[in-house]
Amino acid sequence: MSDWYRDLANSGVGSTLVKQLGLPRPAVLRRYEPGAPLLTGPAVVGTTGGSRLHEILIRLLEDAGVPVQPPAATDGERLGAVLLDATGVTGPADLSAAQEFLTPAVRRLGPSGRVLVLADPPSDAGSPAQAAARQALEGLVRSIAKELRNGATANLLVVPAGAEASVPGPVRFFLSGRSAYVDGQVVALTTADVPADEDEERPLAGRVAVVTGAARGIGAAIARVLSRDGAHVVAVDVPAAGDELAEVVNEIGGTAFQLDITAPDAAQRLIAHLRERRGGVDVVVHNAGITRDKLLVNMDAARWHAVMAVNLQAQLDLTQALLDAEGVLRPGARVVCVSSQSGIAGNRGQTNYAASKAGVIGMVRAWAPAFAERGATINAVAPGFIVTEMTARMPFGTREIGSRINSLQQGGLPVDVAETIAWLAQPSAAGVNGQVVRVCGQSFLGA
Repeated sequence: MSDWYRDLANSGVGSTLVKQLGLPRPAVLRRYEPGAPLLTGPAVVGTTGGSRLHEILIRLLEDAGVPVQPPAATDGERLGAVLLDATGVTGPADLSAAQEFLTPAVRRLGPSGRVLVLADPPSDAGSPAQAAARQALEGLVRSIAKELRNGATANLLVVPAGAEASVPGPVRFFLSGRSAYVDGQVVALTTADVPADEDEERPLAGRVAVVTGAARGIGAAIARVLSRDGAHVVAVDVPAAGDELAEVVNEIGGTAFQLDITAPDAAQRLIAHLRERRGGVDVVVHNAGITRDKLLVNMDAARWHAVMAVNLQAQLDLTQALLDAEGVLRPGARVVCVSSQSGIAGNRGQTNYAASKAGVIGMVRAWAPAFAERGATINAVAPGFIVTEMTARMPFGTREIGSRINSLQQGGLPVDVAETIAWLAQPSAAGVNGQVVRVCGQSFLGA
């Protein structure tokens, strides 16, 4: 769907006009295309002294064919990425090294460039001063993300000692066009068994993925991206959406499975299908969701229960049933749950929806240890303002405000949510567990 203001602001006459009026100029974001290079320009990698990830980052960039320039370089072509290994900070004084490296490097960052900082967990610090310095990096990164322009993003990876093998997959995601609308985020890694080799073009080859709510919008985009990445997709939606569901599966060569996920026998029917037709499942995406908006003072029980049943209880029931069904959830499985920015920041008129989506986050965090014991992961994505047919029907003013109040000054696309989910589904994301990744362009609402 076209963004009329972004297109105007980037046209010849429009660019001059918005500049004269002092209006924001949203960039055309760099999104992932198979075969495209990881970055559009060279990278620089800095350290804060005593850093332990520097060699991993250099090797990753070189393997991806990205030229790496010396940190002291001050001229030349625009940078594709600025990476800082800040795992060596011991106290606030060490933050000066971060500023001294980042200030000239960020000046050289090109359009849709990437700033990525890697740090130790504040909770593992040996002193209050060290914890303070590590936590300070979060404020630094979130603020950089709000200062960047031209579609550039900044994010933070928290890497505890022993989780070094988990680093490459997340770094590639945050540097690539897959993370176009992920900005100002903090993702913590864990120790995990990560495959040494992965087909970057088809990382899900040979895997079976279930996507609920797959007939339209974000769900259809998820099905398409997972299929593009090699998975056979079992697309699930209610019988009333059967025609649209059939169109999606015909396009991607998947399987349609009509199911009301709130039905008492929904879990048993889905498990039977997966066991008999596919021999199990590798990826489960809980995307199905509904809204029944009303102010709390006008909320009736039917609206409340309907939203809770679809958005939260069904995810709990289906996930528990898959965990209990022997041999259905395969080793190394990935479960990704769709939450929402509303579940983090709240939203007027959406007490039922926001409560259900916050509940999804609680569910993911609580289940993460049990999934880790099985060599599996469970994570959530929390979309912000995503441009869909539903948002197109909003009043003009509401739609424009919703799409502009973020650091990237534009709404996201369904594919942005799908790319983040597909990354979390990859084998190389084994070290990402119990996390909530906002796909919101660093919305000004919530944290």
